[in-house]
Amino acid sequence: MTQDIPTYDPVAVAPFRQQLTEVGFRDLLTPEDVDAAIAAEGVTLVVLNSVCGCSAGSARPGVGAALQNGKIPDHLVAMFAGQEKSAVAHFRAKYLPGIAPSSPNIALFRDGEFVAMMERSHIQQMDAEEVAGTLSTAFDELCTKEGPSIPQSKYVGLEFALSCGSKIARVDGGPGSC
Repeated sequence: MTQDIPTYDPVAVAPFRQQLTEVGFRDLLTPEDVDAAIAAEGVTLVVLNSVCGCSAGSARPGVGAALQNGKIPDHLVAMFAGQEKSAVAHFRAKYLPGIAPSSPNIALFRDGEFVAMMERSHIQQMDAEEVAGTLSTAFDELCTKEGPSIPQSKYVGLEFALSCGSKIARVDGGPGSC
């Protein structure tokens, strides 16, 4: 199906995807993956990842820092806008009805129920530290699993892209803007 043809070269977005997998995320690639993840018992953190430099440049490192908190979600999952198109479309339609599509965004679900979200419009006004603080507060209120998601010794060696503005070319030759 043409809907599933990635917007951006998967090799070019791999480092942005890796920034989340390195802190414990697993990728949701299909609508079935999405349904199973949301239905999981406990608190699920869903990050809709993006190549958009300004917002995603705060979201990814902010999420990583928040996962060094003493309490963290039970499940960490991510999708990449413009990559897993069927999964993303399903997630937006079924779990975020009435919320305008945007990426990146960060959502929390507890036992399959939506409880909180940071939309791109919120994230783009924050730096990574503010994103981490907002998420850590939510984790303290909602989560019981002990953090961090990865040892501090491993976390300090990670590098997150903090740049603003996407220069990644689209597969279809269109402009690489967010």
